Amino acid sequence: MNAAVPPGFVQLDATSPFHELVGPLYEKRDDDSHRIGFVVAEKHRNRRGIVHGGMICTLADFAMGQSASLATGTPRKVVTVNLSIDFAGNATVGDWIEAHVDVMRPGTRVAFINCFIYHGGERIARSSATFQVLRADE
Repeated sequence: MNAAVPPGFVQLDATSPFHELVGPLYEKRDDDSHRIGFVVAEKHRNRRGIVHGGMICTLADFAMGQSASLATGTPRKVVTVNLSIDFAGNATVGDWIEAHVDVMRPGTRVAFINCFIYHGGERIARSSATFQVLRADE
């Protein structure tokens, strides 16, 4: 299967050299949802031919971090304090996968975020994270 980027998603500018390496990543924001996704490329697969678990962790961390930053009002820098992930499926080269983010509690110093990673409408991973929200001078 060779998935295309779904309608409504826009390519994100690379935010770091690491993001350049793992991207391109795409974003879609609605009034009540925030999603980040990508098409699984050859560089994202493990030796078994499926998307590497580390790439799924990267997607979850990036998506939740973006949401934490946006949910705190004026976009702020955030740092991952804790991230937990469970895997329940996989995807292969050419597949579209995306993170659906739920901001549980956006605080001024700490944000609690959850997300599910989807492939073709099925959840393949779930993740939760805690982020420290940095002050402007940090």
